Amino acid sequence: RLYENGYITYMRTDSVTLSAAAIESARASAKSLYGAEYIPATQRVYEGKSKNAQEAHEAIRPAGETFRTPGELAPELSRDEFSLYDLIWKRTIASQMCDAKKMQMRVDFDVETKTGGAAIFRANGSVITFPGFLAAYEEIVEDKTGDEESAESDKRLPAMAAGDSIKVSNYICEGHETKPPARYTEPTLVKKLEELGIGRPSTFASIMSTIQDRGYVSKRGRALVPTFLAFSVTGLLEQHFGKLVDYEFTASMEEDLDRIANGEEDRVSWLTKFFFGTDGNPGLEALAADLGAIDAQQINTMKMGEDIEIRVGRYGAYIQKGVGDDRKFANIPETMAPDELTLQVAIELLAQPSGERELGIHPETNLPLIAKSGRFGPYITEVFPEPEMVVDKKTGELKKPRKKKDAPKPKTASLLSTMTLDTITIDDALKLMSLPRTLGNYDDVAITVQNGRYGPYMTHGTDSRTLTSEDQLFSITLDEAIELYKQPKVRRRGVAKPPLKDLGIDPASSKPVLVKDGRFGIYITDGETNATLRRGDTVEFLTLERGLELLAGRRAWEVENGGASRVKKSSKRAKKSAPSLTKNTVKATGKAKTKKKAASGKGKAVTPSA
Repeated sequence: RLYENGYITYMRTDSVTLSAAAIESARASAKSLYGAEYIPATQRVYEGKSKNAQEAHEAIRPAGETFRTPGELAPELSRDEFSLYDLIWKRTIASQMCDAKKMQMRVDFDVETKTGGAAIFRANGSVITFPGFLAAYEEIVEDKTGDEESAESDKRLPAMAAGDSIKVSNYICEGHETKPPARYTEPTLVKKLEELGIGRPSTFASIMSTIQDRGYVSKRGRALVPTFLAFSVTGLLEQHFGKLVDYEFTASMEEDLDRIANGEEDRVSWLTKFFFGTDGNPGLEALAADLGAIDAQQINTMKMGEDIEIRVGRYGAYIQKGVGDDRKFANIPETMAPDELTLQVAIELLAQPSGERELGIHPETNLPLIAKSGRFGPYITEVFPEPEMVVDKKTGELKKPRKKKDAPKPKTASLLSTMTLDTITIDDALKLMSLPRTLGNYDDVAITVQNGRYGPYMTHGTDSRTLTSEDQLFSITLDEAIELYKQPKVRRRGVAKPPLKDLGIDPASSKPVLVKDGRFGIYITDGETNATLRRGDTVEFLTLERGLELLAGRRAWEVENGGASRVKKSSKRAKKSAPSLTKNTVKATGKAKTKKKAASGKGKAVTPSA
């Protein structure tokens, strides 16, 4: 709507280039609002990092030769429109302003401890000496509460000289740990593809949906977590089609397609070279000729050590140890990321009981009933007898007969939330196998109750109603069901998911500590505090002690950051107020003397981005 109403220029572009007229307008606006000292002597020109930036249009900016401020347009815009225009206006103006300048200071303190030992404490501080482009962003911040203590990057140290004694009012011991690189999110993956020259803005959305729809990645919050299937597919492509998935080849192919689209290259001749190949470069025909030689088992197997392998099968990833009749298998939980499956975790999964247990014989079918664990959770199933062997007419050998397409399949039923593989009985199994249960007819249409993916429910033709508890599957009567159908159907919010695991009771608060699956991934909660799982934590091996440790860490983080909110100050105030060094609390212990002061008015420039 901003574009349609003439407030901004064309928005379907990833260009960072402004026209000459737009640059002059931005410089004029910045000069009138903040002063001539905020404008560099020459125009600032930016170049995109993307190899394939679509720069047929200039960068998104406020429309017109004179940029109207967000305040001038506020009465004409909705809240969302105002926020977006405010962002575009600020970035456009800031892109033509001077760098911001900071003065950084570091002070070392010699500390004498009570035991006679020595320690060195260090305090770092900085102060903005010239706001520059930050004036447009209004990012000159102060602590909301007026406390002397502020964020680490904005600390201002008091004026000191070498040899000064410092009185310590408090000290805090903090631990720091390194973190691995963050997983890709959709935006960061798109950014990486742009840097590699792969894809176009028109194809990025389909790339993101394809890798998720095919099960190559799963989302954990916003992070994209690769699956075991992704490793198998990547191994196949790199081993047998390495040329086609090479980054440089893919990027050059994108450029070739651009030239074809622009009429600079003939598509038929390009496709001919791509399929049949050229001297030294085998084409697709030659690469595809060896498809029959690909060892599918080898591609789908990843060795871990101690005779343990990860395998990717038709129904998901699993672990195998040993060969022949001594083989042992264990399913890999779908929630477990590949980097979380260590050798120790694999050994523990293999050590767990298989979960398959014979319950008894069904009195009506005379078929055995067994309880077992499957890809989608624990369930019970009938077991058909092994078919009789038949003689192969050609070889005379005994073999199993082929399964007929219309052959009956064993009946299965998922366990209820109150049941486990260890405690389910034959009576429980018979109840489950009796579902769906027909209650009778209402208006000549049968009412049935059954257990579904989202819990128990009943159906009356095309009208379905959710049951409030699993017990109603076996206890609700026809009259009770009719009364429910006589009531108007109410659209309900989704029923809360049951906890994945109950870790036990917190001895301090007497509250249950539960593991749940939420919108942004798996987390631990005691009803008041929520803590996400860390790398290496899995639901299967979580203990109460580990849960309490994660909750305590979350509470400590909330206490530390609860008062760290900041308020933005106007750029005019930032322009008028001169930077100063103010007193700040130094965190150390014992009496301290300054050792050295590495400031000397040294400034650091911060450059705006387009």
